[in-house]
Amino acid sequence: MLLISSVFHAAGQQKAEIIKFEKLDELIHQKEGKIKVVNFWATWCAPCIKELPYFEEARERYAGKISVNLISLDFADKIDKVNRFIEKKGLKSDVYLLDDIDYNSWIDKVDTQWSGAIPATLIINEKTGERKFVESELEEEELNNLIKEFLTKS
Repeated sequence: MLLISSVFHAAGQQKAEIIKFEKLDELIHQKEGKIKVVNFWATWCAPCIKELPYFEEARERYAGKISVNLISLDFADKIDKVNRFIEKKGLKSDVYLLDDIDYNSWIDKVDTQWSGAIPATLIINEKTGERKFVESELEEEELNNLIKEFLTKS
């Protein structure tokens, strides 16, 4: 199970590019001492696209306190489409493209209650291990309230 990671840098600096490969387990369990916000989305999912700006705004608002990881569930052979989407939307959060269509092999590792529907968001307090999983579209206020709740417990 590989993740192809690509990051878009601000206009004029650099275009989207593949920069590394990681396993999903490593991304979710990697500890940086922050609140980790992991959002599962796809370029073809309208509710996912609607909420993406909220994650970008949260990344800016809580810089240094949280990490935002956007995991695209587009097919891996659509990397060019995902990169164009990242560039068009000006995404600055880390964006990963999951290269594993065997959802049953990793979905329970995210949350045992997850049906596989997107958008879905996992928030992890890396210090305490506390987790919160939301299997639905988040409104901006909901996302901010979840992050604030986790930050007050850190």
